[in-house]
Amino acid sequence: MKISIIGTGYVGLVTGTCFAETGNNVVCIDINDDKINQLKAGKSPIYEPGLDVLLERNIKEKRLEFTTNLAEGIKDAKVIFLALPTPPGKDGSADLQFVLNVAEQLSTIITSYKVIVNKSTVPVGTAEKVTAVMSQKLSRDLFDVVSNPEFLREGVAVEDFLKPDRVVLGTSSEKAKKIMDELYQPFVRQGNPIYFMDERSSEMTKYAANAYLAMRISFMNEMANLCEKVGANVDWVRVGIGSDSRIGKRFLFPGVGYGGSCFPKDVKALGQTAREYDYDFQIVNTVMKVNDRQKTMLGKKVKELFGNDLSGRTFAIWGLAFKPETDDIREAPSLYLIEELLAAGAKLTAFDPEAMDNIKAIFGDKISFAADQYECVKGADALVIVTEWSEFRNPDFEQITASLKYPVVFDGRNVYTLEKMQELGFYYESIGRKTIHEQVRNTIELPQTTIVRDRGGLD
Repeated sequence: MKISIIGTGYVGLVTGTCFAETGNNVVCIDINDDKINQLKAGKSPIYEPGLDVLLERNIKEKRLEFTTNLAEGIKDAKVIFLALPTPPGKDGSADLQFVLNVAEQLSTIITSYKVIVNKSTVPVGTAEKVTAVMSQKLSRDLFDVVSNPEFLREGVAVEDFLKPDRVVLGTSSEKAKKIMDELYQPFVRQGNPIYFMDERSSEMTKYAANAYLAMRISFMNEMANLCEKVGANVDWVRVGIGSDSRIGKRFLFPGVGYGGSCFPKDVKALGQTAREYDYDFQIVNTVMKVNDRQKTMLGKKVKELFGNDLSGRTFAIWGLAFKPETDDIREAPSLYLIEELLAAGAKLTAFDPEAMDNIKAIFGDKISFAADQYECVKGADALVIVTEWSEFRNPDFEQITASLKYPVVFDGRNVYTLEKMQELGFYYESIGRKTIHEQVRNTIELPQTTIVRDRGGLD
């Protein structure tokens, strides 16, 4: 089948490449000349495991092409995917200007029947808006609009697309339904379902899924904070409730808040949709508040130990991306930590396997960047772990101890066990667990004016 993908961000590029991998002829379209030239050369502008291999193979087999010419790119396509940005506005609502502008352009150049697919995450009613815009200049018998939300996780997006848990398609057109079913059949051969529903339900499904997962994360972060207060261990609490088949084990790991391109934006957009319909969606509103607060937890822990004035202090930061296996820093907890520590006067040295260039684009020379994780900790007062990259899980602790000024680790992802850090002699603060080796605080030289606040039951 001949397919066009408009937009070459995370969703568009993965979608186009994976469709090409199953034998379709795909043209990806973008207005960014530099990006298109980079893609034509077989180089991905994003870091996503496995994508480079598929990209190179399908370009070589001439199943995957790239262009900046919209009319040329959609000419022979049976299906056109809109994978365009929908950034949040000031009120949290999704900005549809890019989607609707492209829809208007398509209405002036389409000459034969095509299925227009909203792949971007869009508010309820967007399929109707796209249909209305296109109908102004294009006969309704030349197009149908389908809602097809993506459920891709950055870091495993290729695997998620090739082996989806489910495919959700919203359409009232039998003609479009038949075409979309044929397109997705190669991806569900193991029996995973394709769900056809109305357009509004399909659009709501995406927001509901992300808001629910964000709620689970925020609930466990709240439980972790309470566990610290009462002296419980959130690891055991997580295992205890996760073994209940009604709850399940996934998305129960506490940390320093969720980030990325999806959860923050989609939860805000769902909240705004509720307000537009005069509904007080209290759970969603609370999830956002909890997550905003959780992103400040590591900075608070650092200042509780070293004081509010961090002038003359240096901290090593491991992990900058919002999650492992991506270079995406949108709404990353590391951004909040860096801002807070810099504001307190600290010097920072950071390491991340993929995201350092993106952080440097924001902070410039305000922080230093290390060539590897061990160079990062040299001479630092303490190590702060923000992203749980695999290479951080079993490091050379002797080298870390020898490099740090104090044997202090703040772990925002609970990467290490309490038993291990107890054995190694680190002062170790994590999320929702007791602090190890409190006596180390007595070896830290603090200014006379520094006041270290009581942390309510942690000592």
